[in-house]
Amino acid sequence: MRFGLFLVMVGLVLSAASAQAQDAVSSASVRPAKKHAVRKPAVPPPAAAIAAKSEPATPEPPSEALLEVGWTIVTDPATGIRIGLPTKMVPYAREAVRGTRWSSAHGDVQVETFRITDTGLSALFEQAKKEPATRQVEYSVMKDDSFFISGLQGLKKFSVKAQMRDGEVRGFTMLYDQMMETIVTPVMVAMASSFSPFPERSAPYAALAKSVEYGNGLVVSAQGHIVTDRKLTEGCQVIVASGLGDAVRVADDKDNGLALLRVYGPRKLSVLALPLDAPKSGELTLIGIPDPKEQDGSRKLTEIKARLVDGTAIELRQPVPMAGFSGAAALDGEGHFLGMMEMRNAVLASAEPAAAPVRLVTVETIRGFLTANHIDATPAQIGDAKTSVVRMICVRK
Repeated sequence: MRFGLFLVMVGLVLSAASAQAQDAVSSASVRPAKKHAVRKPAVPPPAAAIAAKSEPATPEPPSEALLEVGWTIVTDPATGIRIGLPTKMVPYAREAVRGTRWSSAHGDVQVETFRITDTGLSALFEQAKKEPATRQVEYSVMKDDSFFISGLQGLKKFSVKAQMRDGEVRGFTMLYDQMMETIVTPVMVAMASSFSPFPERSAPYAALAKSVEYGNGLVVSAQGHIVTDRKLTEGCQVIVASGLGDAVRVADDKDNGLALLRVYGPRKLSVLALPLDAPKSGELTLIGIPDPKEQDGSRKLTEIKARLVDGTAIELRQPVPMAGFSGAAALDGEGHFLGMMEMRNAVLASAEPAAAPVRLVTVETIRGFLTANHIDATPAQIGDAKTSVVRMICVRK
């Protein structure tokens, strides 16, 4: 009796355990599986954000894609900005209101530099977001000394990058058709990275075909002979020595970048003395008359501090605009004439080593050029070399 009751109780326990096991299996079969978090792939930042964060760095060899669009790093003479340009995309250059504008044949791509001294950075930032009225800002960022803006301007994409130093704002604007976005965007990022508004070292200067170009000349004879930068005299219909009248080109020296001009008629001229033993000096002062835009139309002499490095290479002390300054006189610390300053233009492709952006044409070279053209280069009485500097104006078609 007791044994039978024991068997019954064991059976009940086993039945309950079996039922619980079946419930557990059933519950496990219908319970939803635990979800594992799926990590989304990282989304690269937009090109605008990359361009905004880009800081000027030591230029690296351009990629094949950049070489295909004629990538060249130049210094804009109107603003002093150093920047990389896709010269095959924007082969046409001309003066702009506050800098230089490069563009394609039909304006599909445009790059314009600017230099502003009469507007603060914050005010310019707000102005650039609203003007022209067709602008729709998609991305903008403002920092203590710089800003970046991008978006739509009518049917084109635009971007503006600017930086401020010592109360002066320098920057550039890029404008391009939307259908060219995939081609232009990587170029825009590269331009933002190469952008150096106040560069410690200059690149070769951008070549601009101007209808009216300004430079400097040095009066070297009482008969009206003037030495100047050869490039300034190329393709001119009329050459004018400011205050002296029309000038005629009588000789040139392609290898040394010199041109010899002459003004006719009675003139009271202050002739430059060419010393026989020019002193060697590391510190220089460049004396010239810059582009009228830099002086509100006046023609006052301007001094730029520099130093002589590597023989004839000239390094500027400050990254100042150099428009209209080629042909200026180079003096040592005591005011003695050392030679003429020449600005070198960028060359897209050349087997020759890179030339210094600004170089000195020595007094010995100038004297040899004059002697070869039968101009008496005997030193006159040493006077103030500044009085022998004249503004030269070339008028082209």
